[in-house]
Amino acid sequence: MDTRHLGTTGPQVSALGLGCMGMSALYGEADRTESIATVHAALEAGVTLLDTGDFYAMGHNEMLVGEALRTAPAARREQALLSVKFGALRDPDGNWSGYDGRPAAVKNFAAYSLQRLGVDHIDVYRIARVDPDVPIEETVGAIAELVEKGHVRHIGLSEVGAETIRRAAATAPISDLQIEYSLVSRGIEDRILPTTRELGIAVTAYGVLSRGLISGHFGRDRKLAANDFRAHSPRFQGENLQHNLDLVEALRKIAEGKGVSVAQTAIAWVLSRGEDIVPLIGARTRERLTEALGATAVTLDEADLAAIEEAVPADAVVGARYPEVQMAHLDSER
Repeated sequence: MDTRHLGTTGPQVSALGLGCMGMSALYGEADRTESIATVHAALEAGVTLLDTGDFYAMGHNEMLVGEALRTAPAARREQALLSVKFGALRDPDGNWSGYDGRPAAVKNFAAYSLQRLGVDHIDVYRIARVDPDVPIEETVGAIAELVEKGHVRHIGLSEVGAETIRRAAATAPISDLQIEYSLVSRGIEDRILPTTRELGIAVTAYGVLSRGLISGHFGRDRKLAANDFRAHSPRFQGENLQHNLDLVEALRKIAEGKGVSVAQTAIAWVLSRGEDIVPLIGARTRERLTEALGATAVTLDEADLAAIEEAVPADAVVGARYPEVQMAHLDSER
């Protein structure tokens, strides 16, 4: 698999990373055995970047990833680079209660993550959302201290805007920004992406299939479980969903003309945006992983890109990325 760099200060990684969140939380029930097999298959295929968060099912995801690494062949285990998000606070009922970016909390979160993952260092560490009560300089400074002690290798950011990126980068070297970016979520293009490129910071793009919306597999009459995030997501509601799936059908015509899937076309579009962008694929099964990996072999020429732009214009999707209460926590442009 081709490789890319996480910015001028970060490590070399595979062209695609594996986002492991859905193996534990937010998308309904997942099969643990299949999830671990999917991580193993990703490593075997050359994927190096594994992304998780300490709050995904209250530590469950980190323990799952840790188990997958322990049971992988040594050579594959050693190639894995771990990206970890921290800071989101939850209660025993799974409710969200804010973010904690205090330096003491940063180090506490890291200690627990290292234990759950079964590793001696985290490759990229980042707060999931900015704590509004703690300057980003203090949070990043605490991660920098973890870097100095060898517990963390590189500092990342997540869902922050251009001003915060500059403040963080003035505090310590930043390897990359993790943020939603897809054919239907293009808010970073105006200010954020120019800023990261100016500063030599890479982008790890999550939501490249907009949580399955533009995967080509989401049916118009699909019923979502109450514990599935999408059951409450504006893009998946009523008329919004029907409008958005019309966009998918327009994209499907282009994909079929190239002999590839809708998901592969959507992922290839993100890959085409620049060598500094690493798409995270949220595959929960080996079948979906295989499909997603096929995107690295898809070449989109200028005619293809123009056709995709016409089929799915930048502002065509209907509905916000998150419910309003979660949008309020974003420091990044919406």
